[in-house]
Amino acid sequence: MKFFKHPEWRRPHWVLALLIAASTLLPAHAAVQPLDHIVAVVNDEVITRQELVKRYDEVVRNLSRQNTPLPSREILEKQLLERMVTELALQQHARSTGVRVDPTQVERALQRIAAQNKLDMAGLQAALEKDGQSLDHMRSTIRNEILIARARERDVDNRIAVSDAEIEGYLQTQAQQGVETEYNFAHILVTVPENASPEQIQARRDRAEDILAQLARGADFAQLSASHSDAPNALQGGAFGWRASGKMPALFADALKPLQPDQVAPLLKSSNGFHILKLNDKRGLDVALNVTQTHARHILIKTNELTSESDARNRLLQLKERVDNGVKFDELARLHSEDASASKGGDLGWLNPGDTVPDFEKAMDALQPGGVSAPIQSPFGWHLIQVLERREQDVTQERQKLLARQAIRERKGEEAFQDWVRQIRDSAYVELRPLD
Repeated sequence: MKFFKHPEWRRPHWVLALLIAASTLLPAHAAVQPLDHIVAVVNDEVITRQELVKRYDEVVRNLSRQNTPLPSREILEKQLLERMVTELALQQHARSTGVRVDPTQVERALQRIAAQNKLDMAGLQAALEKDGQSLDHMRSTIRNEILIARARERDVDNRIAVSDAEIEGYLQTQAQQGVETEYNFAHILVTVPENASPEQIQARRDRAEDILAQLARGADFAQLSASHSDAPNALQGGAFGWRASGKMPALFADALKPLQPDQVAPLLKSSNGFHILKLNDKRGLDVALNVTQTHARHILIKTNELTSESDARNRLLQLKERVDNGVKFDELARLHSEDASASKGGDLGWLNPGDTVPDFEKAMDALQPGGVSAPIQSPFGWHLIQVLERREQDVTQERQKLLARQAIRERKGEEAFQDWVRQIRDSAYVELRPLD
């Protein structure tokens, strides 16, 4: 098995009823304390004013760091509430269909975040508190992100099929077009509900055309994205970064092709709604097809309720000592590795750059042929790695097909994901209440 990259409790109605009832029993002279109130009902859960304010404060801090002009509070709060409604509906769907998140995965994610910022857990907690947040809030956020990601993987990504005919067609198109072009662009989406009436469609079109008119008058794209876009990356200014033409909907690629940097494409219509694209930059994409491949094997020890991080690491230290003393690596892998490759002595075959997760690849690349690593950690557990040999390999045909498959999957996946989100949001019972 190759280690490939993978790229709350909420207050129910009866609690609020008790709080309100209790307030009527207070003496007449008691100071009146403002009560939190519900701003949205999503199926059988609620979103409160306090939760919306907390999210608003977080987003304002992030946009300020990015020097993004802020929309008015009223507009941004409405945008955020709609996003929170969609997120809650997705979380409910995931839970109701059996998706569960192992607490140890959440803790590992927190540890990786701390390590990336060169902090221990205490340092991470202090940094969060300084920023007005808490470790428990980050833990809840990570848990919900994993929950939605797993539901997406099951309901969307795992159902995407790419045929050999599609790959051949893609490669033929690329050959006719020459070197593929990469675009750095930003995107604003105005969604249209399923089974929308002509009046609803026209209202959404009018909204999108108004955004285009504001852009023509010099309005800031990132600010309008934060204020009006229904896309998941709205609060990041709608930025997509660099994306190859083959890894985006053909509708987008065709619209971006004639543009020059800083130009905005005419309004686009798809099954999801109306799209506004701004080109930031573009460049030719020259894919290197001669790569250094590494033939490696490994021993994996997974962590769980019975095996702690230190236990896994110590077991691998003992195994490494035995390898250093002459015991064959493949024999130990067959006996001790918890990976599917154990039956092959831990052999992973020839690996291309990017085939494994970054922590694994970094440790593997630092080894000379015949070398054995110290225990290293990845999202999958702890590894002992041995490099057998390296070679320079022309992988033109193999790599072209792999890149074609990835590009087609990514394009189909993004379109299917947007449809999935819209269907779950439209099927949820949602009641929006006054924010004040």
